Amino acid sequence: MRKLILLLTLIPFITTSYAQRAYFSTGTNFSTFNFSSPSPMSTPLIGGTGSHHEMGLSKIIKPENLSYSVGINLNEFNAVAGDFANSYSWKTKYVGLNNSIEYSIPLVGNFRVIFQGGLNLSTIVYGKQAINGAYFDLAKQEEFSGLNLTPHVHLAFTAPIKDFGFMSLGYGINKSFFPMNNSEEKLSIITNQFVFGLHFKIN
Repeated sequence: MRKLILLLTLIPFITTSYAQRAYFSTGTNFSTFNFSSPSPMSTPLIGGTGSHHEMGLSKIIKPENLSYSVGINLNEFNAVAGDFANSYSWKTKYVGLNNSIEYSIPLVGNFRVIFQGGLNLSTIVYGKQAINGAYFDLAKQEEFSGLNLTPHVHLAFTAPIKDFGFMSLGYGINKSFFPMNNSEEKLSIITNQFVFGLHFKIN
């Protein structure tokens, strides 16, 4: 699986000669863990915050308001839980490859709105669970490891930057699944994402 992820991350560099934009985005993830187990937790999970970073390439395809993007990203999905007697926290980092289709609509002048849909494939690179001060490695837990499939939809507004490209500010929602998890403990993650992006013209 790690070899597959490594191969997929080479795609943006292979297609560089055809790309018309490079981009970098950063933002904040507001994540909620949906966790089911034969031994249910005594306290409900509370959503946590984490960071989002992505860099990649976009190719405009016909018609000109339609484009395909591929990028490498790093996402943090975190959560907490607890009561007066116990405290829990989950901190995770996933590296992945995002594929998306974008459709842009002109507004006023060179301002535009972009609708985006796609699929992110990722795998865990860091994970820590804290239970009352004791720490455990989540990267070795089947419900967190393996392939993470994350379909997503985003809406962004763009503003031009002269002789540079444009910047964007957007909101997205996605849901992560772990199809390779065969354990009795099941996990999915719903994430609301606020993202700021810079998009560079490269040809």
